[in-house]
Amino acid sequence: MIVAAFEGAKKKGYPKLKKHCRSVEYKQSGWKLSDDCMFITFTDKFKSGKFSLYCNSKTREDLFRLKINRVRIVRRADGYYCQFCLDANRKEAGNYTGDVIGIDLGLKYFYKDQNDNAVVYPQYLRKSEKKLKRRQRQLSKKFVKGKKPQSNNYHKARKRLGLCHLKVSRQRKDWSIKQAMATPRFANGA
Repeated sequence: MIVAAFEGAKKKGYPKLKKHCRSVEYKQSGWKLSDDCMFITFTDKFKSGKFSLYCNSKTREDLFRLKINRVRIVRRADGYYCQFCLDANRKEAGNYTGDVIGIDLGLKYFYKDQNDNAVVYPQYLRKSEKKLKRRQRQLSKKFVKGKKPQSNNYHKARKRLGLCHLKVSRQRKDWSIKQAMATPRFANGA
């Protein structure tokens, strides 16, 4: 799955998402990609309009040559993103050494092998707990019980809190991907 951020046109507006849903999925119809893969246009009943795609050159190359099965618009705390589901055959090259090692995944360690080599979680949530608590208090102070449309300051505080949670989740995901892509530290008996 390839993710590309997009910025909305001001005339038409962003896609309308349902209250408890943060994504809209399009199968084969309802969207059209421009010839240069720089823009995506949505032609469904929401009339979202034309959006600019921001992605790296490898992603844009994949959009040119691979068949797109689905397009999904996802709302995050920092904006809207467009995900493309593509038909791709991915192969990872690996060198088989013949060594076998046992790995234990746990709560205290990310993994620990049979030689007691361990990788510890960086605990991003613990490090940002103080900031999250402060943002949550600020949000709670602005909430008025019984008032149906909350104030603009409440919604600003809600977005700031959402950005803090998003940062923690992205840090965790980035760290786990880097661990998976890194060469094992316990190879060759080290």
